[in-house]
Amino acid sequence: QVQLVESGGDSVQAGGSLKLTCAASGYTSGYYMGWFRQPPGKEREGVATISIGGSTNYADSVKGRFTISRDVTTNTLYLQMNSLKLEDTAMYYCAAKRGGDFMTWVLNPRETQSWGQGTQVTVSS
Repeated sequence: QVQLVESGGDSVQAGGSLKLTCAASGYTSGYYMGWFRQPPGKEREGVATISIGGSTNYADSVKGRFTISRDVTTNTLYLQMNSLKLEDTAMYYCAAKRGGDFMTWVLNPRETQSWGQGTQVTVSS
């Protein structure tokens, strides 16, 4: 079981930047890691995922603006968010998944095996 704790959420103006951090603990070996988000009144959706080997996959809505990275030595996951838009407002969740199809995970939040508690990102004009 993997435990995940997010931090870094904040209120920011449109066009600004923010960096989210996720600290993972427990048995983390062999897990894909990712970021998902849930906008107000909407379903949870994928943002970005990263494989064990460092391959990345992004939702079309964030490509070119967000960057996912992980430090395997400290079991830490990051999400650098640039050029933030109003529609990026959401609760952001760190996620972990072991095995299965990495490339489709970003489209299928239900495949996630571990979730963090979430961190709120609010983008205002």
